[in-house]
Amino acid sequence: MSAPKTKKPISSHRWVLGYLMREKAIFLPSLGALFFTAILSLAFPYFLKELIGNPTDALKAGVDPAQVLAKSNRVVLELTAVLALQACIAFFRVQGFIRSGESALNRLRRDLFAHLVRLPMPFFQEQRSGSLSNRVSADLGVVRDTLLNTVPQAVRQTVILIGGLIFIFVASWKLSLIMLGSVPFVVLAIAFFGRKVRGFSRAAQDSLAEAGTVIEETVQGIADVKSYTNEPFEEARYERSLQSFFGVTMRGARHRAAFLSFIIFALFGTIAFVAWFGARMLAHGEINGTNFVSFILFSIFVGASLGSFPEIISQFQATAGATERLRELLDTAPERTDGDPDAKLTGYLAFENLSFRYPSRPDVQVLKNLDFFVRPGQRVALVGPSGAGKSTVFSLILGFNAPETGTVLFDNRPASSLALAALRSQIAIVPQEVLLFGGSIRENIEYGKPGASLEEIEAAAKQANAYEYITALPEGFETLVGPRGTKLSGGQRQRIAIARAILADPRILLLDEATSALDSESERLVNEALERLMKGRTSLVIAHRLSTVRHADTTLVFNHGKIVESGTHEELIERDGTYRFLVETQLV
Repeated sequence: MSAPKTKKPISSHRWVLGYLMREKAIFLPSLGALFFTAILSLAFPYFLKELIGNPTDALKAGVDPAQVLAKSNRVVLELTAVLALQACIAFFRVQGFIRSGESALNRLRRDLFAHLVRLPMPFFQEQRSGSLSNRVSADLGVVRDTLLNTVPQAVRQTVILIGGLIFIFVASWKLSLIMLGSVPFVVLAIAFFGRKVRGFSRAAQDSLAEAGTVIEETVQGIADVKSYTNEPFEEARYERSLQSFFGVTMRGARHRAAFLSFIIFALFGTIAFVAWFGARMLAHGEINGTNFVSFILFSIFVGASLGSFPEIISQFQATAGATERLRELLDTAPERTDGDPDAKLTGYLAFENLSFRYPSRPDVQVLKNLDFFVRPGQRVALVGPSGAGKSTVFSLILGFNAPETGTVLFDNRPASSLALAALRSQIAIVPQEVLLFGGSIRENIEYGKPGASLEEIEAAAKQANAYEYITALPEGFETLVGPRGTKLSGGQRQRIAIARAILADPRILLLDEATSALDSESERLVNEALERLMKGRTSLVIAHRLSTVRHADTTLVFNHGKIVESGTHEELIERDGTYRFLVETQLV
């Protein structure tokens, strides 16, 4: 039995055209209008030929000048009417192309973002901050320019080229064949230089994205930049990125310049030679004056049309390089979508003989043969030195990563048998460093339950001890929190995060204890809110304070990726082990 044939991937140009064709109700009429206006543009050299050629022939034949003037007036009026019709159609055609192009681009943006947010966490863990968004933005900019400018230009010039060739063949087939003798050389040059331009385009987009990443990282960490007076360091880092981008673009520019220079020389040199040869034919009576004038005028249009194709093709090659990155992103496998989408958790959780390594660090064993279980409603504290694997446990519970060996169980069902959306919708996390989105306080709390009513949001804020300070603000729940929540204090951000978790009403709660960096009053308010949040829910807490451990039903002590001790605070403190050492040195 023969192996099945693999489907040949479509070209980048067909891929982009596929998005345009989704807007065919607007795109195709606009394309038809473009064909029509391109054909009408050939009327200009035709009527110009009539003005130059026919009146001259008429004067030589001794025709009355009044008839010549009348014919000239008629030709000009006809030309004016054609130009007016062309301008009117072009008005609607330009709007149609922009509308269909922008709609296609928005559809592409939506597809990219929808796919991006569904990619697995390891994908994002391997990306530099900001590099992905900057690269996508730069690539989409190239695609946008192609959709809105290059595609219409390519269609227009193609119609003018074909129409012009028909007219010059009618005028003189011999001269036309001589002029078209340069075309094979142009095609070979396009094929050679096109591959070079495409490669440089992709490298330039990567370099530009790198420069954008430096800006984003610097702005995100501006407090650290200023506190360490590292403004010159960041300026130098950005300068290196710009120099890299400049170097790549200059190498590409040399190839494009060589390409254009060759085309200009070949095309206009050919036109000059053809004009010289045509003058000889005219002198020998092989062509009449009218046809010679017609040939010259239409040859200028054909030459200008051919001269625009190198730039058009260069832009298409640049687009092909840009779309490669976008298609690679879309081809990246998203998170799994299988499993039971209607699973309802009771809060039972277990790790069975679980081991884990991060794909980016395969030589480091993060968790080793981990075994523990948590009953519904139980409160479990996770303690241990930094790097012991506590945060990785949270990552595995949320399904951000999959275990190397072993299993995560929910209600005695493997996590892989449950849909990720169903699983995560019943888990909430309150991290130590709360990330708020740059909208209003109401929107940030509502993130826990999109579509929640204002009454539900206010009730969650009250339980989180956040209602009083929110309503005291001039704009209340509509107060903007600033980028990453920078307009609010640490305690205020923590209480918004708790309100968000309360609104989500999870069965399992993950807390990276949030009070270690707060003042005493903020800590009291946050702890009160956390107590309300944890009541009746399965709670796992990465503990940094002794008070948290004392209130836990059981404590798991981590060290080097293993659970080395477990039990209540009283039981563990009696042993001369890791926990007692941590209590004496850290958990105080």
